[in-house]
This record gives sequence, C-alpha cells and structure tokens, in this order.
Amino acid sequence: MSMTLYHGQPNGPSLTVLAALFEKDLQADLQLLDLAAGERHALPSAGQTEVAMSIEGEGPVLLVDGEALADSVFVGCYLDDIGSGTLLRPVDPYARWQVMMWCRQMIERLAPAAGYLGIHSGSAPDIGDDVMAAIQSEDLRGRWADWRSGKFEDEKLEDSWVKVTQAVEKCEAQLDGRDWLFIDFSLADLETYAWLAGMVDIVPAAFADAPLTAGWLARMKARPSVAQALALASNDMPEKTWAPGPEINRWG
Repeated sequence: MSMTLYHGQPNGPSLTVLAALFEKDLQADLQLLDLAAGERHALPSAGQTEVAMSIEGEGPVLLVDGEALADSVFVGCYLDDIGSGTLLRPVDPYARWQVMMWCRQMIERLAPAAGYLGIHSGSAPDIGDDVMAAIQSEDLRGRWADWRSGKFEDEKLEDSWVKVTQAVEKCEAQLDGRDWLFIDFSLADLETYAWLAGMVDIVPAAFADAPLTAGWLARMKARPSVAQALALASNDMPEKTWAPGPEINRWG
C-alpha cells in the first residue's frame, strides 16, 4: 500500500492528520501544499467528489493506492484502523461514541468559527481567476471570493468569537481532573487542539480564565506526534497560517 499525504502548514485539519499519522506509526510521502494559494485544487485528485466537496474547506488529502480521502476526522479514523501505535478511538462503544460526538461538535461549531476568524486575521489571498474557477464547490468558492475581496460580516465575526469562547469553556469543564479530554488521549484531543491553538492570539479573552485548557494546550504541543507535525512547518508561526475552512453552520 502506498500513501501520499498532501497537507498544508501544521494548523487546523492538516495538523490533525499529520499528528494522527505519527501517533499511528505510519509512513506516507508528505507533500506540502500552499493551501492559502489554492494549490489543493491543482491536484490530480481535486476533481474527486470526496476532495472537491470536502466539508472542511481547504484541508489535507490522503491518497491511498490512488484513492483520495479527505476530511480530517474521517482520515484520522482510517489511520486509526490501519496503523499501530496509540488508539485514537476507545474500544468501548459508549466511550467511542463520546469521542466521535465531541469531534462532531468541534467540526460543526469550533472549526467554522476558527476558520473564519483565521482568514479574517490574515491578509487577502493573491489568487487569480484561474484558481477560483478550479474550485468546484460553490460554497467554498464563495468563501474564497469573500476573503479575496475583504468581505467579512460583523455578525459572523461576533458569532465566531462566541463559538471559540464556548469551545474553550467546554474544554475547561471537560478537563477537570483529566490530562486529556477523555480518559485517554484520543482523536478528540487532536481535532480540538488543531483548531483551537491558533485562536489563542485571535480570541485571547476566551483563554484568560481557562488554566486547565492552558495546561492541556501545553501538553498537546509537547506531545511527540504534535511536535513532529509542527516541526514540518515552513514558517515560524504555522498557527497563523489559514485558508478558508468549513462553511459557517446555517443553523447555528
């Protein structure tokens, strides 16, 4: 079996998948993409539905024997099934449900908020109409167009601040008496950290009274798999490197 992982800077979903790969003691040909330049849409697999309609926006793509896999939580589950190393999902059915439900909440609430605030905090992308035309998802193309033109809605910015704050509050409550979000380290830790770490400087007030979350963030950054992923960055602050993320949830 041959695997190639096309990934961005170790932030957001790219960080999740890179760290999951290392946690599972797996090997892949690692190919760094400039997601903020739209390079993912030039991949040979860009036209595959799984990639073109990925729900998380500009995320990594894992190519396995020519088949493309996208969306970091689902890719993480796949790596958990085929690798050795740390179990990323509990064996107990209820505990596994808890981890996966947590991941879903992070995907649907934290990730869109972090992605929106992340691109708002950066400069407008310098991509041409040819790149825009290659983006098959109409929703994603719209998010790129808004970023390129500097169009950000105050209501969405405020709502995103709220959702990041709520995510920190949720972590703070969950970490009471624990080193990790659940009994053992899991995919929930990876996915949450990947979207939350870059919010410390963008939404500092959310972290002001969250000592348990601060300790967990430090443990996550020091974890060997995360440190190995972060070492792949081509700049000094990968947590400040963003591209359009998931679509803002229409239903709140």
